[in-house]
Amino acid sequence: MSEYVVKPLETDTWDGFAGLAERHNGVFGGCWCTWFHTMSAEKERTYEANRSLKRRLVDEGRAHAALVYDADEAVAWCEYGCPEELPNIYHRKQYDEELDVLPDYRITCIFVDKRYRRQGLSAVALRGALDLIAAAGGGVVEGYPHDAGGKKKAVLYNGTRTLFEQAGFEFVRSKGMGNCVMRRTVP
Repeated sequence: MSEYVVKPLETDTWDGFAGLAERHNGVFGGCWCTWFHTMSAEKERTYEANRSLKRRLVDEGRAHAALVYDADEAVAWCEYGCPEELPNIYHRKQYDEELDVLPDYRITCIFVDKRYRRQGLSAVALRGALDLIAAAGGGVVEGYPHDAGGKKKAVLYNGTRTLFEQAGFEFVRSKGMGNCVMRRTVP
């Protein structure tokens, strides 16, 4: 197994992130991991518009992710940010109605290059995000993983409940059908 290195998403690592996204058609139909950055009414739903938006947010310091590198190639990421950076979460109405604590950070998207799947890189990316959050001062971190009760699911853009439990998150509540709110404090 390779020695993976985690780097933050920033202007200097944009090319690595872009290469990973481009190898996968912009990820999830050209999203470029922008879905959580904008509310539905603000969305431009094209590959190029999403790419431009993500690039602008990175350059402005308003998009954060832990990028996992194998040598010089980014092969996974875990997106995180404050609720103001990532306002759009699935089942938002229910989430807001049941809100007990507004987190300092959200983890909203985990993606692994298809050539590297089933090698534990989701956990490496999640750990990388938690380490970057700790380096920024820590705080309350929420994730919204899939909670499929052990059943196989084709798309796991938020990771799984088990992945988050293994990273020290605690179950808070269900959210929608098949998702949940998980939380932990990062010192």
